[in-house]
Amino acid sequence: LHQLGWAHSVETWRDGELVGGLYGVAIGGLFAGESMFARATDASKVALVHLVDLLRDEHAAQRLLDTQWQTPHLATLGVVEVPRAEYLARLEVPLALPLPTAFTTTAG
Repeated sequence: LHQLGWAHSVETWRDGELVGGLYGVAIGGLFAGESMFARATDASKVALVHLVDLLRDEHAAQRLLDTQWQTPHLATLGVVEVPRAEYLARLEVPLALPLPTAFTTTAG
């Protein structure tokens, strides 16, 4: 999926070692997070904060970041639960948006 441009990862590195991150699927303005991990305290939170920064562009207010569920960990970052019917209604606009620039370039 990554080679096809659908799956994307955001990684947290410290002293040359991968210490945390996340990955998910991007479809237009929707980023559906699939998994997060941390080998160091808060390393996945750092990756999530960076992901939010990557999603900031002229379409930021219309993008949707789906974390699958609210956990105490994600609640500290402002994640809220949305009822299924509301979520499905919200999908139309983000799915019609272009991918964020960060996901369409091969920046290193």
